[in-house]
Amino acid sequence: MTGRGIDQVLPNPCDPRLHESYATSAGDYVRLAENMNGPIPKPVEFSYIWGDALEEWRRVEPDARIVNLETSITRSETYAHKGINYRMSPENAGCLRAAGIDCCVLANNHVLDWGCQGLVDTLEVLQQHNVKTTGAGRDIAQARAPAILDAAGKRRVLVFSFASVTSGTPRQWAATPDKPGVHLLPNLSNSVADAIAEQVEQIRRPGDVVVASIHWGPNWGYEIPDEQRSFAHRLIDQANVSIVHGHSSHHPKAIEAYKDRLVLYGCGDFFNDYEGIAGYEEYRGDLAIMYFVTMEAAGSLAGVEMVPLQIKRFRLNRAPAEEVAWLQQTLDREAGRFGARVEPSAHGLKLHWNGPKWRTSGFQGPERSPGSGSHLYGARPRKTSLNPS
Repeated sequence: MTGRGIDQVLPNPCDPRLHESYATSAGDYVRLAENMNGPIPKPVEFSYIWGDALEEWRRVEPDARIVNLETSITRSETYAHKGINYRMSPENAGCLRAAGIDCCVLANNHVLDWGCQGLVDTLEVLQQHNVKTTGAGRDIAQARAPAILDAAGKRRVLVFSFASVTSGTPRQWAATPDKPGVHLLPNLSNSVADAIAEQVEQIRRPGDVVVASIHWGPNWGYEIPDEQRSFAHRLIDQANVSIVHGHSSHHPKAIEAYKDRLVLYGCGDFFNDYEGIAGYEEYRGDLAIMYFVTMEAAGSLAGVEMVPLQIKRFRLNRAPAEEVAWLQQTLDREAGRFGARVEPSAHGLKLHWNGPKWRTSGFQGPERSPGSGSHLYGARPRKTSLNPS
């Protein structure tokens, strides 16, 4: 969520006027953050907001960096009457290039906050920055088309993006053959999952890693509805999906390893301008996670490393030890419902699960030589092998 308050501290912000009942200026969110944690050195450089995340990306060197972009990149003044509207100026989109983002999934409840023109502007700006998109488009064909990312060893990562009305995505935002919009799922039924499987099979090649990125569910709470879990399993069983990248919740939720494939039910926000806003403190929305996922050549899950960060002064900083411990305990509790564990690691946290190469006592997989697997962040593949707020 690089819009609104974040846009205001970057070099070339939009008009700060808002159409919210809570605030009339995006600058109000800057002041809230500064009142809580101190002055922000505005205007900041594009790299400033990513903070310590940049060092982690350099360390891991993933093949692909995949994020859910919940911000319209536009100067359009035609806003949707829905309470909250996020936008970032096209001139500030250099912040995405500073992070090396390879793919933005756009099927969510904010990408049309500034109308169809705002969406078209977003698509054009991202194309200019060589960032691939999926999940929204000028028509339904473009919205449904996956982003195809090249990875090491002549492999590909196929990223499909979907929105569910359970996330607050308006039904009227659905793309049609003659109208821009998002790839909106009518429901989470088996028949919808089977239709996705048919689409995937038309595009998939041997060795491809398939990511299904889904914007679903409410902003707060740890509940995983049965229909979400059933849908995720169906995508793995029928579409041979490697990673289900779930998002919408403002905090991390349960993780599952199903048949040696990864299901992230809610990644939480990687970045936002909520600093200083009261409410829901028990969920710790100020804590963010980088998910580095390693895939075997055959498409099965080899490892998940999680790097906890904390948003302060509109910047991602390494999370203090006590916050990492809280995240570990919380995620371990939630993952434990699905037979997985989250434990401390050298760089933060790691996932353990029961599988052919894993035991509950820890990772028992074979030694991997460089180039033998694939790394994804946030739900990102790695540049020296086959690596996603």
